[in-house]
Amino acid sequence: MPSDPSRAPDPHATSAGHPTHSGPAGATAATGDTAVTPASAVSAASGLTAASAASAASDFVASWKQSESLEALRELTTVAGRVPGAVAARAALSPHELTALEHLIRAPLGPVELARFLGVTSAASSGVVDRLVARGHATRRPHERDGRRTVVTISDSGREEVLGYLMPMFVGLKEMDSRLTEQERAVVTDYLHAATTTMRRLL
Repeated sequence: MPSDPSRAPDPHATSAGHPTHSGPAGATAATGDTAVTPASAVSAASGLTAASAASAASDFVASWKQSESLEALRELTTVAGRVPGAVAARAALSPHELTALEHLIRAPLGPVELARFLGVTSAASSGVVDRLVARGHATRRPHERDGRRTVVTISDSGREEVLGYLMPMFVGLKEMDSRLTEQERAVVTDYLHAATTTMRRLL
């Protein structure tokens, strides 16, 4: 969950990387130096059958007693995954429209670049831009060096739309962070970086 949209990861990021007791046996679960790899990898590395590897993964997850910090991390990723949809609904935007605005806050983008960020086709991305332009949240303009290309730029109203809904979260995160000592902040930062690295293995 970002404290600044200019540094935000994909707002559709979810808690899929944080294992649940009811998750599939082949999912990766990791904490610290302990990890459960997909059943196929376990089978290939150890000579276990796929069924045995899947059973081992299920046994690990079933017996895994998670710490308070891991439970808090699970809650954070779950809530973070729900934020984009909730904000988009309040702003009467689709999730893709909100994501497009968050990316456009960072810098103007071409249609192909925007489609890649959204994970959709160029045609679908063009539809998203059409709707944002119609609402006055974005504009299309010719590329500075290539007149055959267009660039999508966020408008002042589009910027205020996103920031206005996210401001309560920004204020709360700033106040929370300001209460940490430098030593505490270093520990929290290391923990979150390690969690991010672990979850990124599933991408």
